[in-house]
Order: sequence, then structure tokens, then C-alpha cells
Amino acid sequence: MLTFAAAVFFLMITPGPGVMSAAGVGAAHGAGAGARYINGLFWGNFIVGVLVVSGLAALIIAEPAIRAVLFALSLAYICYLAAKIAFAGSRIAFMSNAPNFWSGVVLQVINPKAYAVNTALFSGFGFWPQDYMTEVILKFVLLNMVWIPIHFIWLWAGISLNKLDLSAKVQRRINYAMAASMLAVVVLALVATR
Repeated sequence: MLTFAAAVFFLMITPGPGVMSAAGVGAAHGAGAGARYINGLFWGNFIVGVLVVSGLAALIIAEPAIRAVLFALSLAYICYLAAKIAFAGSRIAFMSNAPNFWSGVVLQVINPKAYAVNTALFSGFGFWPQDYMTEVILKFVLLNMVWIPIHFIWLWAGISLNKLDLSAKVQRRINYAMAASMLAVVVLALVATR
């Protein structure tokens, strides 16, 4: 179980579309909007987890046409978010309107990292072989014990960055780094499909 918890931590702490966008929402719109957005990310990730555990994600991914469409949509959306961040100029804020609950749900449901992480966590790291359902429930609990604080830490980081009154040059560099982190997920997803 400790190995599973460690895997969750290291898979979640790495920048991906969810945490990077949570930081951006925090920087642009503050804690309230960020908390609503993270709530959407949470439920979107829960949906992805249920799809993975039920095997439905595997069925969808097994169909090449559906997989190609979903993959193209997710890559396009993540590239769009990365471009919004990169071209935000000298302010750590990339969305004029605060994303809402549903924005978070949609991002997670089409986020390739969410599927990769959930597949790795739920298909591996077995620790309760006598009862698979108990193991799945415990994995959901452990996953969220790490997932929730990490997303709020990234939200806090975004809010804190905005309060630092950084120079325009530094803010632009932070935007570029955030965009590059999101594009790294796209590159990894492309490499993984080859």
C-alpha cells in the first residue's frame, strides 16, 4: 500500500494540464474560482478512474477511430491552453473569464495524463489480492488523499505567484515554463502512441 501511495505522489506532483491550469486559475482569478475549478477537476478525474476500472476506457481506446478522435480533441485542447498561457504576455494569468466546474470536468475527461495515471495506478500496485473491490475503493481513497492536497498546493502557488509583484520579464518566463510543461504532456502522449 505504501508503494501505491508513493506512486500516486510522484505521478500527481509532476506538472500536467490539471495542476498547471489550477495554478493559472489561481493566479488569474483567486481562490474561490480555483476551488470551483479544482472541484470540476476532481469529478472529472473520478469519471476517468471509473472508466479505467470498469474497462470502458480500454474498450474505447481499443477502437482506433474513437481513440483517434478523442486523442485529437485532447491534444488540441491542451495545446490551446498552453498557447493561452504562453501568449498571456507579462502577467501570470491566461484566461479572461474564470473557468468553472464544468471546465475542470471536461479538461480531466479529455486529459491523456489522467488516463495514463489512472491506468497505471488501478492496473498495477496490487496490495489486496483477496478482494479486488476493496482494493479499488482503497486506491480511490489513497489517490484522493494525495490528489486533493496537491491540486490545492498548485492553486496556492498560482495565487502566491500573482501576489509577488514579479517583473514582467519573470512573469513571461513563468508563463513559458507553464506552457512548456503542458506541451511536455502532449509530446509524451504522442511518443506513447507510436
